Amino acid sequence: MQRLNRMPCLLLIGLAISWVLTPYPAAASENAKRPNVLFIAIDDLRPELGCYGDTVVKSPNIDKLASQGILFNRAYCQVAVCGASRASMMTGILPTRTRFTEAKSRADQDAPGAKTLAQVFREAGYTSLAHGKIFHQSGDTADRSWSRPVTSPGMSHMIHVDPATVNVPSDRGRGLFYECVDTPDNTYPDGVVAENAIADLRKLKQSGEPFFLACGFIRPHLPFYAPKKYWDLYDESSLPLARNRFRPKDAPKALRGFREYAAYAMGDYQAKSEAFHRKMRHGYFAATSYSDKLAGAVLNELESLGLADNTIVVVWGDHGWHLGEHDFWGKHNTLHNAVRIPLIVKVPGKTSGQQTNSLVAGIDIFPTLCKLAGIEVPQSVQGKSLQTLLKNPEDQINDVIYTRFREADAVVTDRLTYSRFENGEEMLYDLEMDPQENENVANSPEYAQQLRSMQAKLSEQMKLADEASF
Repeated sequence: MQRLNRMPCLLLIGLAISWVLTPYPAAASENAKRPNVLFIAIDDLRPELGCYGDTVVKSPNIDKLASQGILFNRAYCQVAVCGASRASMMTGILPTRTRFTEAKSRADQDAPGAKTLAQVFREAGYTSLAHGKIFHQSGDTADRSWSRPVTSPGMSHMIHVDPATVNVPSDRGRGLFYECVDTPDNTYPDGVVAENAIADLRKLKQSGEPFFLACGFIRPHLPFYAPKKYWDLYDESSLPLARNRFRPKDAPKALRGFREYAAYAMGDYQAKSEAFHRKMRHGYFAATSYSDKLAGAVLNELESLGLADNTIVVVWGDHGWHLGEHDFWGKHNTLHNAVRIPLIVKVPGKTSGQQTNSLVAGIDIFPTLCKLAGIEVPQSVQGKSLQTLLKNPEDQINDVIYTRFREADAVVTDRLTYSRFENGEEMLYDLEMDPQENENVANSPEYAQQLRSMQAKLSEQMKLADEASF
């Protein structure tokens, strides 16, 4: 009897020893627990999407992602221009008057000692890959951020299909500000970016490696080049136009809005005309739908490969964009339309159609993804993790957001936006009473107390930015 009783014990011991001495399944299990990251960056995309309540723009794929994730209604960039915004977000470091200041800003020059978001994932054992526009300059920190060189297929913004596009006279030597041609999605660089990302997903599925895959689309950045089928989604004659095509009342002289279209040929259009406003909006919406379709193709492949259940997905716009409001076309200032951005995060098993009005910053993405993946956040990172919002969207992470552009430093709170220019001029807007920022109340006696409060908040944020260590 004793021998019979000992047999199960010996069998269990043998199985335990066998399991301990078999490393591969354990390693595979460990990899399976590590969430992948798919990071989708869309250039010049403002929160003009169906999931943000817009009834005009066709964005079914991003809308679907929002129904599976958490949508941030009050997300803001730190600089309203491409290069600086991307360098700030990818390092998690605030800008200053001398750091992250312009379109060509680079993280490896302005914050050379700072680790990047992609870098910390790579150092944690992830395969880190990028296609398209992630940093403004594809070579920025490339040797330490990515497992292989970034693929940027002809990433000039001016890749065109119709020869007539570039034959329109322009002082800048560039072609027309829009192009509508019946052509496949992969005719333009963004289509190739999506194809390359899909090809990598298939390889990553086979290898089983944990990955950080970044995919950056140019559109809806000017010029508005998109296949005809996306233009056909909209009736140009019925598109709504901005109602406030005038300068804000009592706006400081220092407030400027870049007319970005001036870099391209105008053709037969006059800049102030209704026809021009309609064509610009039509082009922006068509280009937005084009990028939405490409993002959807990547997301669909992620799902079909069975990777979606273990992949965190982020859709992020690098800054906002004026669509004729205040007669501005572009970003390049600290008004709300220039600094508010779309941000959607899907975390399998933790998000499902939530929305939050909590104030969040682009630099908060870095620590959030690190925390979700169990990766240590570098000490240089100044953003805050948004992880608690996944459980409680009503939570408040920040009471103020700092943003800036060139001569202007600004802060945003739940109700107010405040900007101070280097020449001492100020802007204060009450978003509750005046959501389109049509009247500057910085000099209004009834807002004197709020002005002082916002001045103090801005000084605190500028000091914090100056204290960055890397």
